[in-house]
Amino acid sequence: METVTECCAPVLEGLLSEKEAARLAGWFRVLGDPARLRLLSMMAARQETCACDLVEPLGLSQPTVSHHLKVLHQAGLVEREKRGRWVYYRPVPDRLAILGKALVPG
Repeated sequence: METVTECCAPVLEGLLSEKEAARLAGWFRVLGDPARLRLLSMMAARQETCACDLVEPLGLSQPTVSHHLKVLHQAGLVEREKRGRWVYYRPVPDRLAILGKALVPG
């Protein structure tokens, strides 16, 4: 996962470089799926969540939930830690803050 740093000026306050626009678009594309938004919301509410506790509330199969968690992790929006048989996920607050700041003018 790449280092979390400030990405860019708010979208509504100036021109984004091609690189900045591509990075933000990638993150927003990942969050454009309702299941992923719900997963992120559940993780944020609990700070950290076992993958095993995310299947039933979503009403999706375990492989589908695992796929969505993998996509969120690859995008750098969540971190994961394996503990024995279980994998625990938590949001990356700095990355989510960058996304929030990107849409809110200073």
